[in-house]
Amino acid sequence: MPENRGVIYEGPGKVEVHETAYPEFEIKDGPGVNPANVGRKLPHGAILKCVATNICGSDQHMVRGRTTAPQGLILGHEITGEVVETGPDVEFVKTGDLCSVPFNIACGRCRNCKEGKTGVCENVNPDRAGSAYGYVDMGGWVGGQAQYVMVPYADWNLLKFPDKDRAMEKILDLAMLSDIFPTGFHGCVTAGVKPGATVYIAGAGPVGLAAAASAFLLGAAVVIVGDLNKERLDQAHSFGCETVNVALGDPKDQIEHILGNPEVDCAVDAVGFEARGHGREAETEHPATVLNTLMDVTRAGGALGIPGLYVTGDPGAKEEAARKGSLSIRIGLGWAKSHSFTTGQCPVMRYNRQLMMAILHDRVQIAKAVNATPIPLDQAPRGYHEFDEGAARKYVLDPHGMLAGASAA
Repeated sequence: MPENRGVIYEGPGKVEVHETAYPEFEIKDGPGVNPANVGRKLPHGAILKCVATNICGSDQHMVRGRTTAPQGLILGHEITGEVVETGPDVEFVKTGDLCSVPFNIACGRCRNCKEGKTGVCENVNPDRAGSAYGYVDMGGWVGGQAQYVMVPYADWNLLKFPDKDRAMEKILDLAMLSDIFPTGFHGCVTAGVKPGATVYIAGAGPVGLAAAASAFLLGAAVVIVGDLNKERLDQAHSFGCETVNVALGDPKDQIEHILGNPEVDCAVDAVGFEARGHGREAETEHPATVLNTLMDVTRAGGALGIPGLYVTGDPGAKEEAARKGSLSIRIGLGWAKSHSFTTGQCPVMRYNRQLMMAILHDRVQIAKAVNATPIPLDQAPRGYHEFDEGAARKYVLDPHGMLAGASAA
């Protein structure tokens, strides 16, 4: 049995790489594992050798201590890997297949899965609908920032790349299919982005950049990205976005300067609950800022896509209400403007195959857009630190040295 090593959350601000158990076709007890899941047999699963496994902004919320994540949790939900073993109930996935793993864990059998709502599967998390690898309150499924990981319901969850050699040539782009590319795309689709649309995207982190690339793929005429970080705004500008530095003041005024109109057709929240204020409030957390701004700058009858993460418990919040996920949202404004809102996990399987084809046929360069940067697994703590400091990069961990020479260019 091969050794296994993984990235482990050791407490606020600290991650380390340690030896960890090799995956089995059974859920074992461990940090964050729901007791109802312990001992669950997984004959429908597959074990993957992780070729690429990314650091996500959602992981950073846990590492900053802004969730109830337990120490010892193996992190990582953005996984691309090669199948090395399958359980006895797996029919169609084969050893040697190179696959993308949707970050949502879904059974394919429940009502929500059958309706395409794989982000809220009813059978994989005893606490509530919806689950993910290596994430707080998601059932305790072991994360994939590791050398090996187990994927349940493999025939349903895994997206096989049609040509392994061709896939390895575009592996950094394809590594974005597990989460941020479909998530950004979902934000734009639910916001109603269409050919000729004007779009405002709050946040120039990897999901915001993926949303911007998605908006162009969907035919947007103008894509405006707002953030506080100049390096990330420069990255957005590098592939054709207009930019708004919200530290300089109200985005609405800057949007009017760009468009000649203070409102856009569509808006996407790619920030979430750790949002900061604008202008003089830019150094202070205001968790409802982005949602309220999007309602302000989106035209009447428009829509808001909200892939940015909001939590039911935030122990690091400054306000008591925010610690319970209650925010001061101007719902009256959204109601008056007849806005529609879409929240929650992206149902990755709704989009990943079509986005794979767009990558393989050179319709989008998503790795370049998000500045995908491979680093060895052992350098994960550095990647987390630099990402937390605002690096305009999407760090891709390379557990087996298989990304040598890969670039986003």
